[in-house]
Amino acid sequence: MKLRCAVLDDFQDVATTVADWSPVLDRVEVTGFTEHFASEDQLAEAIAGFDIVVTLRERVPFPASLFARLPRLKLLVATGMRNTSIDYAAAAGHGVTVCGTRSTSAPPVEHTWALLLGLARGIVTESNALRGNGPWQSTVGADLHGRRLGLLGLGRIGGRMAQIGTAFGMDVLAWSQNLTRERCEEVGAVLAASKEELLETGDFVSVHLKLSDRTRGLLGTPELALMKPTAYLVNTSRAAIVDQEALLTALREGTIAGAAVDVFDTEPLPAGHPMRSAPRLLATPHLGYVSRDNYRTYYGQAVEDIRAFLAGAPVRRLG
Repeated sequence: MKLRCAVLDDFQDVATTVADWSPVLDRVEVTGFTEHFASEDQLAEAIAGFDIVVTLRERVPFPASLFARLPRLKLLVATGMRNTSIDYAAAAGHGVTVCGTRSTSAPPVEHTWALLLGLARGIVTESNALRGNGPWQSTVGADLHGRRLGLLGLGRIGGRMAQIGTAFGMDVLAWSQNLTRERCEEVGAVLAASKEELLETGDFVSVHLKLSDRTRGLLGTPELALMKPTAYLVNTSRAAIVDQEALLTALREGTIAGAAVDVFDTEPLPAGHPMRSAPRLLATPHLGYVSRDNYRTYYGQAVEDIRAFLAGAPVRRLG
């Protein structure tokens, strides 16, 4: 009898076609779920009969209460090598092996620039007007050349953002709590004296920090109030780093020129959520990691993880 494998949040229905699953299909039956399960009850009911689960990024929490409801689960594969939504102690306690996959930082960097450029040049507004026989030109684009790009975080993604910003002729300023001048020099950025300096002087401020206790709510009402009324905020990192109510207020009141976001407090974003109708906001449904190459890596290595687990030698273990 074959083991059963569930692939969660396969929204585009491509998990079984972007990678070669044939190495495990003699022992595993794969089922993709194209709809998100909004509650633990719905999820537990749907996957209680599965031995293996592949979960996409950190969208689906796996707390102790869920592991207790999945008696058949033996292997959990999470795309990416870092997942804060899994209770690893509970997984171990229930005999569940947790493995990850690699990913590349190129797609989120490219998507961040797509958002930043789209926001600066009013691409969506102008495209919708053209297609709907609306006004011919209604916005005046914001320039990048000669403007300041403020980067909160200068890791793999932030570092590439700095290099590309420099190529656009931007003045790149960076800040995080432990950032060094040497790291800034590596990627052509200047170390800001403080977070406040970056916010006060940035024409475009882009968030590239990991979510932790010290970054949660890092940008709230006082911090957003420091930004220039002509400045734009971009967040493709984690929604909780920016206070969502404070951001909505800033957008409604026009205290900043606009924002672009790819991450939300609840995903998928519920119908009627205020982020769906906020003014001055360019929003995308967490597409930063969604690219053909990244998906090939995610699901190709998920197959490798499953094959190695079946052979009794799990690889890329997490926790």
